[in-house]
Amino acid sequence: MDYDAVPDSLRRLWRLPSPPARLGRKSTLDVETVVATAVRLADAGGLDAATLPRVAEELGVTAMSLYRYVGSKQELLQLMMDAASKPGAASASGAGWREGLRSWAVDLWELYRGRPWVPRVPVYSTPSGPNQIAWLERGLAQLASSRLGWGERLAALTLLNGFARHSVLLTQDLAEGRPPGQTQAESEQQYAVALRDLVDPERFPHTASMFASGVLAASDASSEETAREDFAAGLELVLDGLAVRIGDVPDTD
Repeated sequence: MDYDAVPDSLRRLWRLPSPPARLGRKSTLDVETVVATAVRLADAGGLDAATLPRVAEELGVTAMSLYRYVGSKQELLQLMMDAASKPGAASASGAGWREGLRSWAVDLWELYRGRPWVPRVPVYSTPSGPNQIAWLERGLAQLASSRLGWGERLAALTLLNGFARHSVLLTQDLAEGRPPGQTQAESEQQYAVALRDLVDPERFPHTASMFASGVLAASDASSEETAREDFAAGLELVLDGLAVRIGDVPDTD
């Protein structure tokens, strides 16, 4: 393979060999060490803890010297995200596209929940790293036998990934906005009580009906249970829509 034709950013993502430096002492650092240090900092303190100056401090070098290994702050984030996103095992073959995509989406959701800084990495480019491509391959494999075209398959995976990502971000934001000790279910019930008498049924008939339905009634569910249930319910709606598009809907006539 002609590595010289591969852009530096992709070479670093895929850990391809770089041309040896002609001058100066051989470095004791490499891309793997820099990225692993940044991921460790982000795991411990969030995305704001993994700045180039902090990574350099951990490694005992100057921040400027890191640009030899990561190119830019944006590239460091992409390297971190790919390194932290190792895909889980795919569903057993023969389980069907729906079960396969459900497992794919749930595993992404669990990844984002376990490493909450990952969904906060800005999306600067399409998936390019080996782990991201492995996720893409696993998702595409679930739709291989469907009649969807390539564009539709990519759209389906983008939708599912975006839903998992947004679900986790929303859960994080709601948690930050609640008083200490209050669960999401308690917050929703408080919201319903506060607005129920303010929402005029003549002006907002559908919203008033929603509040009157009790859908936001008191619950002793933990915030994690509520988040999991909300994600699962939304995921099934997305999969129902895909089933219609694929034509995998039982005839009820």
